[in-house]
Amino acid sequence: MQQKFNIPLFKVTMDNNVPNELQKVILSGKISQYDKVDKFEKLLRNYIGNNKILTLNSGTNALHLAYHLLKKPIHKLNFPGLEKGDEVLTTALTCVATNWPILANNLKIKWVDIDPNTMNMNFDDLKKKISRKTKIISIVHWGGCPIDLDKLKKVQDYVEEKFGFRQLVIEDAAHSFGAEYNGQKLGNHGNIVMYSFQAIKHLTTIDGGLLILPIQELYDRGKLLRWFGISRERKNNQKDFRVEDNIEEFGFKFHMNDVNATVGINNLPLAINNLKIYRDNANYYLDKLKNINCVTLLKYNKKINPSWWIFTFKIKKRDEFVSFMREKGICVSQVHGRNDIHTCVKEFKTILPILDKYEKDIVSMPVGWWVSNKDREFIVECINKWDNLLKK
Repeated sequence: MQQKFNIPLFKVTMDNNVPNELQKVILSGKISQYDKVDKFEKLLRNYIGNNKILTLNSGTNALHLAYHLLKKPIHKLNFPGLEKGDEVLTTALTCVATNWPILANNLKIKWVDIDPNTMNMNFDDLKKKISRKTKIISIVHWGGCPIDLDKLKKVQDYVEEKFGFRQLVIEDAAHSFGAEYNGQKLGNHGNIVMYSFQAIKHLTTIDGGLLILPIQELYDRGKLLRWFGISRERKNNQKDFRVEDNIEEFGFKFHMNDVNATVGINNLPLAINNLKIYRDNANYYLDKLKNINCVTLLKYNKKINPSWWIFTFKIKKRDEFVSFMREKGICVSQVHGRNDIHTCVKEFKTILPILDKYEKDIVSMPVGWWVSNKDREFIVECINKWDNLLKK
């Protein structure tokens, strides 16, 4: 039986209006993709500041669709298109949902080591591993703390100059709803971006995802391919409203429905407001933990405004620390294990010395809206006690 914690690491965010609004939709006779999806997308466009967004039924399928869209050349982006066997440069420190869509699209994984200061991708290792076959860089903004997108752009420039085509970047922003880089929310820096609305994310639609595309051509194709390649916009010359017109490119059943969108519509204001609490709690930790010997804080670029889905740091004797904190009723965890150890990716095995060194030290603790001032004080108090135990 799973242990119950006084201070959990994650908690579902759900507005009180959701049950009543859901009942209206469920009984309306319109529960697939209709007006609520349109409304939710409009609200997200306004919040993120980008019009080229598509809601989907999961963040994982958003990534799957992104890779599929890139199988055709994108001349406007100087991108030659993906072919079977092309490589994706990606991190092993993430949820497997980041990397399995790569395999699902018949692409190869090339693992890149981590930056020990941020847990994000290591730029030195990234640049070393670039070849003509590595057409995509898949990055994760660990814990809601964006990677240096300016450095990433320089890598893209380097590839374009060396190989004559531009590598594209897919940002996994599953941890990062509301996070900003250079004063703009993720999704406004020229890359393909995925957000997750899974159960325990900042914003939940119970399950769901968002795909942000950099150019109109990709948006238009994505809008069709998320629903089999069929346009949901009725045309005046359509002979039968139930029989689709000619489908030029096959697609998937990846669209969001009005039930999930209704949850999202009602949770969006709450999620935006809760971000203030995440950030306040994180700033408290940064201040109170900076002088504790057993703790090594990560380093944060001044260009970023994190969303702090989790608060990650390095701790001495991590596994014993996890047990110690659990005895105090506080849930702490590594959160995501490394993906490169699984049998299904054994052919891509790579030596990752920095990840090897630091994986045993990293831990994350609760930072969300449910963590009260009293809770966070208790958490810091317990970390101080752990530090004192180590000194004995």
